[in-house]
Amino acid sequence: MTNIITVILLSILPISELRGAIPLGIGLEYNPLLIFVLAVFFNSIIILPLFFFLDHIHTYLIKFSFYHKIFTKYINKARRKVEHLIGTEKEALGLYLLTAIPLPMTGAYSATILAWFFNIKRTKAIKAIVLGVFTAGVIVTLASMGIIKIFF
Repeated sequence: MTNIITVILLSILPISELRGAIPLGIGLEYNPLLIFVLAVFFNSIIILPLFFFLDHIHTYLIKFSFYHKIFTKYINKARRKVEHLIGTEKEALGLYLLTAIPLPMTGAYSATILAWFFNIKRTKAIKAIVLGVFTAGVIVTLASMGIIKIFF
């Protein structure tokens, strides 16, 4: 049971998300479908608390230079990935792809922060991000099972 909790925690942490949780769970020989469902669910559910944090708590923390410096650096680096799509009909596609492609600095956290930063309609953003989490979950699960190769 402790290993399942570890998988769940990894799926909600920004550093790993489901990209770390699924390989761990499958490596621990849990049922891949169970690991997929848990990782996708918990990685998706973090979107709502993150929006809450950005709407209500971020405004207080941004006053601290350490937080301000880290957040600004992160936003400046991440926004280049979808900035050109904002304000077009492709902004949801940009969030989806940012979440679905299992690479560093992509995932639900990055997409949610960028959706908040660019003030993208919440329902549109949440749908795109959850679909992206699902797609990333499929890719990472298949790769972890050896069915597909992602990188060489």
